[in-house]
Amino acid sequence: MTITTLSSRELNQDIGRAKKAAKDGPVFITDRGRPAHVLLSIEDYRRLSGGRRSLVDALSMPGLADIDFDPAPARIGLRPADLG
Repeated sequence: MTITTLSSRELNQDIGRAKKAAKDGPVFITDRGRPAHVLLSIEDYRRLSGGRRSLVDALSMPGLADIDFDPAPARIGLRPADLG
């Protein structure tokens, strides 16, 4: 993995270079010499963010049967509607 650093000015002058560099690793974008942003490929972003999981995937995770879950009953107060 290659890490590239570009200033905001360099990014504005050659966005194609930044996009190409992001294929090989993160591109740090500096503002006044300090890191301000990171450009990632979509694959790297999905890997870091864990991607999207479906509800079925989340509920079928290993070890969920070992978790105690005993929520308190929900109490919903109902009152007659005022139609007057």
